[in-house]
Amino acid sequence: MIPCLPPDHPAFPPTHKALRDPNGLLAAGGQLAPEWILAAYRQGIFPWFSQGDPILWWSPDPRMVVIPEQARLTGSLRKTLRRGAFEIRCDSAFPAVMAACAAPRSYADGTWIVDEMREAYCALHELGWAHSVETWIDGELVGGLYGVAIGRAFFGESMFHRATDASKIAFAHLVRLLTRENFAILDCQMSTAHLASLGGQEMPRQEFVTGLKEWTQDAVAGKWPADFARANWSI
Repeated sequence: MIPCLPPDHPAFPPTHKALRDPNGLLAAGGQLAPEWILAAYRQGIFPWFSQGDPILWWSPDPRMVVIPEQARLTGSLRKTLRRGAFEIRCDSAFPAVMAACAAPRSYADGTWIVDEMREAYCALHELGWAHSVETWIDGELVGGLYGVAIGRAFFGESMFHRATDASKIAFAHLVRLLTRENFAILDCQMSTAHLASLGGQEMPRQEFVTGLKEWTQDAVAGKWPADFARANWSI
């Protein structure tokens, strides 16, 4: 059994009380208000639920993370980056990125980015906590990702592409930005083969939660400039 959280204050159980099966399920209920989501992330917890479910809060063990300077980019992707036949923007189309990430996909039934989640993260974006990195070609949004930045931790949420490598291009610029800005961690939440191919590695939950106490200090909100993630890939 998992506890049902009261709606008045974000008091989450300790993460070690999360279930083993399903991995990381910690609590239900509460709110998707900004203060709830920010408090959850600082403790290694995130919301994830489907249409018709209550709000569910998770903290899996192990955690999939990318150390920004250790991200893995293939040779073919590096060639694409050097060609530069695209434009990278930050925070110029956050709602559109979320909508694209929520769109139906051939390999999945339904989406966890339900209307309540879109509203919650768009509110975080307006407050300067949630950010998007976007790939544009000929003035069209063709790929991107979004997540939440708190201190030196970036919590990745989802990505999409409508053109070959468009999401990977956004990812490459994100990790270059995070490295430049001295971020310690890019949280990817759940382990997948795709994330592992990009340099994702598993970290024990306790190590991750302990690290967050340092990484999320001195957090300052604010929208990212449109050219914040642009980089020179000539090398």
